[in-house]
Amino acid sequence: MADPILVFEKPIFELEKKIRELEDLNTSESIDVTNEIVLLGDKLQETMRTIYQSLTPWQRVQLARHPKRPYTLDYVSLIFTDFLEFHGDRRFRDDSAIVGGFAKFEGQRVMIIGTQKGRDMKENVYRNFGWPSPEGYRKALRLMQLADKANVPIITFVDTPGAYPGIASEERHIAEAIAVNLRDMFALKVPVISIIIGEGGSGGAIGIGVGNRILIMENSYYSVITPEGCAAILWKDRSFAEVAAKALCLTASDLVRLKVADSIIPEPLGGAHRDYLFTAEAMRKVLKKNLNELSKMSVPKLLEQRYRKFREISEFAEAVTPAEEPELKTPVPEAEEAPSSTGASSDE
Repeated sequence: MADPILVFEKPIFELEKKIRELEDLNTSESIDVTNEIVLLGDKLQETMRTIYQSLTPWQRVQLARHPKRPYTLDYVSLIFTDFLEFHGDRRFRDDSAIVGGFAKFEGQRVMIIGTQKGRDMKENVYRNFGWPSPEGYRKALRLMQLADKANVPIITFVDTPGAYPGIASEERHIAEAIAVNLRDMFALKVPVISIIIGEGGSGGAIGIGVGNRILIMENSYYSVITPEGCAAILWKDRSFAEVAAKALCLTASDLVRLKVADSIIPEPLGGAHRDYLFTAEAMRKVLKKNLNELSKMSVPKLLEQRYRKFREISEFAEAVTPAEEPELKTPVPEAEEAPSSTGASSDE
């Protein structure tokens, strides 16, 4: 599948196309265009830095949805070993939009749970386009409770626009499944690390996202609603998605500033899909650091830290803006009676 070209990436792809044409000319003809290739390569790097270092929130959302971006199973194969996948929620069926199982990270046993999208139409239908159903969240909770019994840390990978909103999902109580996950994840006695690797949309994301640490990839987003959904509600027009993305403060830097996320995992210039190995190594370092810190904490401290983290997310304070401050008027003293021009007293 050819790489999709995002609107803001067109100058980059045009330069890359020219470089490929010159490279073909350089090998097929007796013309030396090496200098031109070097100059275009320098211009390409400069253009990429200019574009990717000044991305708008909406452009980052587009990168987070890139179909070539690494998904949960890609990170599993690059970072972990001995992955043993589990299936089914023991109530209804297996949900392929959520994958999970035991694995090893740096020789340590961990439980991996994550949402999974597809690369093509056939796989996307199989994965339900990354929209988990109630049984997906119940499977995730079953695996979390299994990890809790085995005293194994839990690592969750979040990449979903939201929970599946279809009628069948409602009939099987999607809201109840997510609510139970939120309640029971706060009671887990093992370290929980949640990583936003792409889209982090609404309850579909937080249904497996209650962790002691919330890590987010540089070009991922985490929000109570997708920009299109927000635009459809507020402006009755999904074309306002770009405006909504800015208002939602959903980028990695915004979330760290607001203390929703704990740290940002860097990506290569242009996004995680441009260099899987660089991205995986960056994630490995951040994951190892946080896992080592949490492993040293006692169970009561883990529980308290996780609870306090999410309680503080909802804290806010109202400040009086200058325009709202009441105007203070200085009292004017009563004027004294002026003395007469003759200097005589009033009694005279």
